[in-house]
Amino acid sequence: MGRKRKGRDISGWLIVDKPAGMTSTSVVNKVRWAMDAKKAGHAGTLDPEATGVLAVALGEATKTVPYITDALKAYRFTVRLGQATNTDDAEGEVIASSDFRPADDDIKEALHQFVGDIMQVPPQFSAVKIDGERAYKRARDGEEMEIAARPLWVEELVMIRRIDDDHVELEMTCGKGGYVRSIARDLGEALGCKGHVLCLRRIWSGPFEAGDGLSIEQIDDMAKTPDLDAYLKPLEVGLDDLPELRTTAEGATKLRNGNPGMVFASDVDYGEEAWASLDGEPIAVGVYKAGELHPKRVFVTAQ
Repeated sequence: MGRKRKGRDISGWLIVDKPAGMTSTSVVNKVRWAMDAKKAGHAGTLDPEATGVLAVALGEATKTVPYITDALKAYRFTVRLGQATNTDDAEGEVIASSDFRPADDDIKEALHQFVGDIMQVPPQFSAVKIDGERAYKRARDGEEMEIAARPLWVEELVMIRRIDDDHVELEMTCGKGGYVRSIARDLGEALGCKGHVLCLRRIWSGPFEAGDGLSIEQIDDMAKTPDLDAYLKPLEVGLDDLPELRTTAEGATKLRNGNPGMVFASDVDYGEEAWASLDGEPIAVGVYKAGELHPKRVFVTAQ
């Protein structure tokens, strides 16, 4: 018999404004400790030196993580022109440099090629798996790898300001799986001047904004108190992009048992993903078919 996990059966989202120098996993462990929660996870890893919104899911909210991971996200970042590094950020070693500096209009024009459906090669120092091993582990050993390009949807990429000759601030809205470091690297190549990310901040992710996030210091100060619980957002916030369907008590019972349950729908198409609720309580996520929701994930909450 497995060992029973300690902690509270608490479900919801806690939004953290991640500081630089801390891994996403460390933030999750901090929140889990502070909330005394049995289960925790996060939606979308941030590099250790990156800052900004990190949405931490607790309990049953972890079942909604894929929907936040799939949602659009926005990043504000500074590109250091004139230098390429082996990590594509300021933590790495400079491997190439250029004295050429593009004009503002040339930068703005070059950004267009990185908008829409693009193919992007992840950095050598990334969590991408190559023959079953993380790329960054092989890169640390000095190995240079051929990493296949991956599709990425970029909704918007704009220049915010030219800080000085060597630095430009950009903002990007994109789908899941995007590497800002790759954008900086490839922009530098397109401009003929090299480039890497100097600093990076995720300003929003799906329904969550960095401005609403708690600092690590605030979490420490309120740890294991009702004050911290007050910042917990309901798990259904993670389903913000899906339509909500009402169900009946009988339908809820069927859904909780993993069976299709009756729902009331007006503008939901056959085969569309949605979630069902009873008296405001989330019951399940599934696929709508002919008046019923066929559950994919069922929420075990107080009944």
